[in-house]
Amino acid sequence: MKKQLLIIDDDIGIRSLLEFYLKKYYEVTVKSNGLEALLWLETGNIPDIIIVDINMPELGGYEFVRLIRGSGFFRDIPLMVLSGLTDDKVKMRCFAEGANLYMTKPFNPDMLLINLRTLINGEDEYYYA
Repeated sequence: MKKQLLIIDDDIGIRSLLEFYLKKYYEVTVKSNGLEALLWLETGNIPDIIIVDINMPELGGYEFVRLIRGSGFFRDIPLMVLSGLTDDKVKMRCFAEGANLYMTKPFNPDMLLINLRTLINGEDEYYYA
């Protein structure tokens, strides 16, 4: 049985690319912002891993990560931030909010897949961040 992956990004091109590539390996659900994803989660859906962007309408990545980490139901779900922002302060804030990994766009899909597998398996060594 495939693991469940939740992708949250307001850019339809990124969502489509991630879904197309990762659906070979995961059961993929895509949402266009943090609020849409949070509502989906609150209906009883618990993915095995989450990929979230930072800058999105409705509910951005920082707030989404903070809410997930503050939740009793979702706090242990591995969470990767995938963003075009490269500033170290942004990365540090994501980690402070509770992200497990930060990758920048553009990204190598194979390296993304390796890091997703690493997160799901609970390993501590990442190959591209």
